[in-house]
Amino acid sequence: MKLNAKDYEYFKKALLDQKAGLLNEANKTVESELGVKNEELADTVDRSTVETDRNFTLRLRDRERKLLKKVDDALERLEKGELGDCIQCDRRIGINRLRARPVATLCIDCKEEQEQKENQFG
Repeated sequence: MKLNAKDYEYFKKALLDQKAGLLNEANKTVESELGVKNEELADTVDRSTVETDRNFTLRLRDRERKLLKKVDDALERLEKGELGDCIQCDRRIGINRLRARPVATLCIDCKEEQEQKENQFG
């Protein structure tokens, strides 16, 4: 079942806005947050703090990079008319779930099943 025109436009805008936000944050990191000034390295504690902050920022950006891939995949599914189809059981993903998480690929039943398996097997 394809999305109606209103929902299509809603999800396209939501996904493109999310993508723009992620790319903007990535650019900010590259331009400013990873640079280190010489005075920040005055002693071991300062160096340690700078490295801890940098590592934390890089972990966040890695998560955002993975989310960016999911956004791109969702945009592709949208264009193919497949956004909202569960990739596991082919049932429709509820519209409320999609509005909360437009990159969702699993219906709520399949997602709960996946989480139960992850909790069981670590």
